[in-house]
Amino acid sequence: MKPRVFFYVQHLLGIGHLRRAATLAGALAASDFDVLLVSGGAPTPLKTGAARIHQLPPVRARDDGLRELAHLDGRPLDDAFRAGRTRELVGLFQAEAPNILITEQFPFGRTQLRFELLPLVEAARALRPRPLIVSSVRDVVRRSASPQRIVETIETFGAFDFAMIHADPGLVGFDRSFAGWEHVKDRTFYTGYVVESDLASPTSDAGTDEVIVSVGGGAVGSPLLRAAVAARPLGPLADRTWRLLLGADVPAGERAGLATAGQGFVVEAARSDFTTLLRNATLSISQAGYNTVIETLCCADRAVLVPFGTARETEQADRAGLLAERGMVATVPADGVSPESLSAAVRRALAGPSIRSFPPCDARGAAATAELLRAHAS
Repeated sequence: MKPRVFFYVQHLLGIGHLRRAATLAGALAASDFDVLLVSGGAPTPLKTGAARIHQLPPVRARDDGLRELAHLDGRPLDDAFRAGRTRELVGLFQAEAPNILITEQFPFGRTQLRFELLPLVEAARALRPRPLIVSSVRDVVRRSASPQRIVETIETFGAFDFAMIHADPGLVGFDRSFAGWEHVKDRTFYTGYVVESDLASPTSDAGTDEVIVSVGGGAVGSPLLRAAVAARPLGPLADRTWRLLLGADVPAGERAGLATAGQGFVVEAARSDFTTLLRNATLSISQAGYNTVIETLCCADRAVLVPFGTARETEQADRAGLLAERGMVATVPADGVSPESLSAAVRRALAGPSIRSFPPCDARGAAATAELLRAHAS
C-alpha cells in the first residue's frame, strides 16, 4: 500500500509557497506516495502530477503587512468562519487517516493559522497508528519574530517528528534567520532547494543578450517594474532589450502603463520558458522570492535582486543579503528601489563574478524529500 501524505499549505500574498508545495506533492506522488495537497489560499491552477488537491474555503492576507487574514473580497474573518474551516480541515484529515502529515512553514511560520493548525496537529497525535508529523520549511524565515514567538515555535515543534529545510546550507543556513536553531537542529534535515522548473539547457535562443526583469506573481512587483523602465537609459545596458515579465497579479492599471514603455522594451506575461530566458540573458533583475532566486542561481549569468520587504517581512531581504555576502549577486535595499539605485546595482553585477563561477547549489530538494520521507515512513 502506498504511504498516504496529507500536505497542508496556505499562501497569503504571492504564490511561491503554493508552487513549492505543489512541486513537492507532485514529486512525492511520482515516488509512489498517495498525496492529498490541501490548499487554504486563493484557487490557483497547479501542476501536481498524480497528487490530489482539496481546496479549503480560501483566505488571504488583508494587505502586504501579512498581519491579518481576510476573505478574498477583503472582509475580515469571524469566529464562525474559523471554526467551520477548522472542522472541515480536521474532518478531512481524520477521513484520510494518513501515514504522514506535512505542514508547510508551520510552526516556523503561518502563525496566523494557529486556530486550525494546532487542532490539526492534535488530531494527528491522537490518530492510531500515529502518523509522522513533519514541517516543510524554506531556507529563510521571518527574522523579526519576537522572543516570545520563538519560544512558542520551539514548544510547538515539540509535537513534530522533524523539519525538512528546503535549502542548501552551503549557501543559506537556517540558523541565520531562526534564533532558536540550537533548540531544533537535532530534528532537522536539509533537503536541498526545491525547483519547479526544468533546469535543462535552453532549447531556443529566446532572451539572448537581454535583461530579464521579473516579479514572480507580481502582487508587490510594481515598484521594481517602474524603476526598471526608468533605469535602462542610465546604465551600461541601455543598448540591450529589457524584457519585463508581468505575473498574473500585476494590477491592470500597472499593466496598461508598462505597455507603453517604448522602444527597447518587451512587455509580456510571465513565461513558462523562464529558465531558458535566464540562461541566455546578460542579466536578470528580479525580486528575491524563493523560487525565482533558486532558478536564478541555477541558470543565470549575473543578477540583481530587489527584495520585497517590510519591517515585519524580512525573508526576501535576508535571502538577498546572504547571497550578496558571498558575492554572487548585487542587491538593492528593500525600501530603496529607484532608477538610480537599480542602475548602480546593474553596474555592480556586471563588474562582479558570474554566478556560474561558484559551485552549483544543491537543487535536488524534491527527490531528496521523497527519499527522506520514504526512509522515515517505513
